[in-house]
Parts: sequence; C-alpha cells; structure tokens
Amino acid sequence: MKYRLVCSACGIEYNSSEAIQACRDCNAFLEVVYNGVGRMPREAEEFWDFEDLFPDGKYRHYEVGFTRLIDSVEEEGLQLKLEIGNPTRSFKDRGSVIEIAKAAEYGYKEVVCASTGNMAYSIAYYARLYGMKARVFIGGKANEDKIADIGKVGNSEIVRVKGDFNTALSLSEDYSRKRRAFLTGDFCYRKEGQKTLAYEIVLGCPEVTHIIVPVGNATLISGMYKAIAQMKAAGAIRRMPRLVAVEAERCMPLVRAFRSGKEVRYERPKTNADAIAVGFPTFGAQALAALEKTGGVAITVSENEMKLAQREFYRDYGLVAELAGVASIAAFKKLRLRRKEKAVAVISGGNV
Repeated sequence: MKYRLVCSACGIEYNSSEAIQACRDCNAFLEVVYNGVGRMPREAEEFWDFEDLFPDGKYRHYEVGFTRLIDSVEEEGLQLKLEIGNPTRSFKDRGSVIEIAKAAEYGYKEVVCASTGNMAYSIAYYARLYGMKARVFIGGKANEDKIADIGKVGNSEIVRVKGDFNTALSLSEDYSRKRRAFLTGDFCYRKEGQKTLAYEIVLGCPEVTHIIVPVGNATLISGMYKAIAQMKAAGAIRRMPRLVAVEAERCMPLVRAFRSGKEVRYERPKTNADAIAVGFPTFGAQALAALEKTGGVAITVSENEMKLAQREFYRDYGLVAELAGVASIAAFKKLRLRRKEKAVAVISGGNV
C-alpha cells in the first residue's frame, strides 16, 4: 500500500521515499501511515498473501512466517503459535524480511542494529540474502549461543557492548548517523512485518479471545494491535481479542507502568530471559494503549516459572524454546479464562 511516515511525537510527515526511521527534528520513532485500506485476505497460505497490507516496496519472497498453530496438550482453551519455526527460530524474521527489503530499495550496502541476540541473528540472515553487510551491537550479557549463530551467518561484525540493550541502541544509532548504514531494529518497518502474526492467529483461530505476547521492546505487541485494529475497521472481525503483555519479574518496566497508570520508566534488566531483557521498551507507550483499547492486561512471570515452562514444553512437544519464548505459557497459568474463552500463546523464540 502507498504510505507516508509520520513522527509519533511531533507529527511531522515524511515521504516514503526518504530512507529514515527516526524523526529528524525530535528523533522520535516514525509510524507507517497508509493512504488507504488494504485488501484483507479471507484465507491465506503463506506470509506473502498479506503483501497488499505492507508498505509499497520491492520484496523478495523468501520463506518466513506462517508458523504452526497447535493445541496445548496440557491446558484446555490454549493454543500455541510456534514462532520457533521461522528461518532463524524467532518472530524477528517477520520484521527483518520487510526491513532489509526497504534498506535494499533505498540503495544501502550495510545495515546496523542493536539486539539482545535474536534480532541481530535475523538481521544478519536476511542482509546476507540481499548481499549486504551487517554490524550488530549486542549487550554484554547476551547469550553466547546466539552470538555464535550470528557469527556463522558470515556477513556480520559483532560489537560487544559494556551495558544493556538500551546502551547498544544508542551506539547503533550513532553508527548509523556517522556511516552510511541503514538503521534497523525496533522501528516502523519491522512493526509492519511483525503485525502479520496477528493476521495468522485470527485466521487460524477465529474464536480467539486472548493473545499472550512476551514483551521486550514492545514492537510485536504494538504491531499486533495495529493489525487487529485494521481487521476490526475492515469488518474482518467483530471484536478485538484481548492482548496480554508478559514481562519477567526481574525486568518489568511495562508492567509497572500498567499497574501505576504512569509513563514507562527505565529499569535495569536482571532477568536471564535475554530476549525480553529490555529496560526501556521503545514502543512502551503504544503497548499500554494497545492493552487499554483491547481490555488487556500486563503480567509478570518469575525465572523459575519460565524454567518450568521451558522443561514442560520440551517434554510435551520435543521442541526447544528459550525462556522468553515460553514466558507466554507461564503467563497463561495466571489467567483465569471463562469456559468459552480461548487463548493463543506466542512461543516467540528458540535460540538457546
């Protein structure tokens, strides 16, 4: 779809031909705003069936998305969306395949991002498919297995940072300004790819009442709300499923803001669930709005609860998921669903 870019803070508009992800005036993130309403498919068989709902671009149809949706063997009323089935084993691929395509369209030869691990792996993977270099800034406590996976892609320079994700983000933004490298990560184009997760869930389980989403930078849950709102406006659904945001007890800036009714504030991550170890979610304000508009809730889970869910997930399905990936299962155990309500838990990643 034809679109423009609008600053989320000051409202300045940019033409889609401009290769930017942050406002030049206030540095706030931009939002993709479409000039019309795209065609919502009634049925879909692959990720690219949603292309009419993406920003206009030159996309290569690499395999991504359309991951399995399975019934829980333990919990009644629960289904699992297995994002570990993506090429780099996390939901990040949905956004990367869009973001890297836009970087190539704008003529870039190098991309840069900040990551706790999964994002960098995904960015490096798709950058290589497009013949690009990738420079990734990763926090000092990142998972060593993930760093090894990134190295195996072969086109990346990995920079280990003394600090957490938000420190890495600042360095990646600085590198992008000083070098001709397209800034990738939790920005507007990524959200447009990641919103497809909501399309797939609703098409696969039309009766879903709750969607449980692990939250790091809150890009995924914000994108999913955008998709749900689009479906509601197009008449594809009668009511919006409630979104459930899940954070670790040892890193819960969004949950604290949800409970207090105040703005999201930085909190130093202490959790071992590295994929959601984000002290200040970029899309935190949008995530809070998504919870309010869908009647959703924000939940925390402990380290032990995630470890137990991880062991049970492997026992029941023979599949490996990381701690953040099964945070949604741990959170489901705390929800009190009514008899006819149905939930889908996003198993967000399996790089461990």
